[in-house]
Amino acid sequence: MLKTIKRLTLAAAGVLLANGIAHAVDKPAELRLDYAYYSPPSLVLKKFGWLEDDLKADGVPVKWVLSQGSNRALEFLNSGSVDFGSTAGLAAVLSKANGNPIKSVYVYSRPEWTALLVPKDSPIKSVKDLKGKKVAATKGTDPFLFLLRSLHQEGLLKGDVEILALQHADGRSALEQGRVDAWAGLDPLMAGSEVQAGSRLLYRNVAYNTYGFLNTSERFASEHPAYVKRVIAAYEKARKWIVANPEETAKLVSEEAKLPIEVARLQLSRNDFSKPVPGAEHVEALKAAAPILVEEDLVRKGTNVGAVVDALVEPSYARAVVK
Repeated sequence: MLKTIKRLTLAAAGVLLANGIAHAVDKPAELRLDYAYYSPPSLVLKKFGWLEDDLKADGVPVKWVLSQGSNRALEFLNSGSVDFGSTAGLAAVLSKANGNPIKSVYVYSRPEWTALLVPKDSPIKSVKDLKGKKVAATKGTDPFLFLLRSLHQEGLLKGDVEILALQHADGRSALEQGRVDAWAGLDPLMAGSEVQAGSRLLYRNVAYNTYGFLNTSERFASEHPAYVKRVIAAYEKARKWIVANPEETAKLVSEEAKLPIEVARLQLSRNDFSKPVPGAEHVEALKAAAPILVEEDLVRKGTNVGAVVDALVEPSYARAVVK
């Protein structure tokens, strides 16, 4: 009898120990997220501190890191500098195809956040006119891939233009200073250039704008699944607040990005916040866009980009949270 009791006691202790270890593993030391001017929900969350309030009882501090483009967010994820990064969908596909172990777990908006811009007095009238011209674009981002797709549509290749690899803000400056003939822009900088400098949209195509994804590392998702859901829940609160408070959101974006209110309004008018759960339509859109990555040798030869998309988009966390 004593042996039986001893065995049961040891077994119970083992279960408690295992649960304690599992709980310890599931709790991160801190939670690091990016915020970006092209991701209004991230600005709302940072402003109101809702995630900090939720995690306070757990003793998990929240750290915010500014991302100035998808390429920076993906670099931060790959280096482990952040646990969640805001990017364009196709940029995330490119990064994962080239070895960045990430998962896209939430759609923070469906934007038309990129287009090709020229100065207001430019003689350039079409994408075909860009042949032999200088175009600013940030490599590894949706605007860069938008540029390539736009060129391909007109029978042009990447080598038919001179691409200056500049960060988004520098690309805007180069356009307005006349150092480039065109710029693959990104909101809100694009909207700012339209409103403040009179820059003209040369070519726009909402179908070439891939979704705004919130990504996390495969490691974080595996070790801290409950916290992935809690981050998504916070993003959901921010998304619903944006839908209910468009003018307050414009003021917030204006303040954070230090842009006039009319610029923020223009940016937000080009965003759809209605479908936050990743699903079949997002997968299909990314697979339709993926051939450009192969055609321009942006991924290793033989890469099955369709399989990369399937491995990237992970809807289960959002499905468990979004009501």
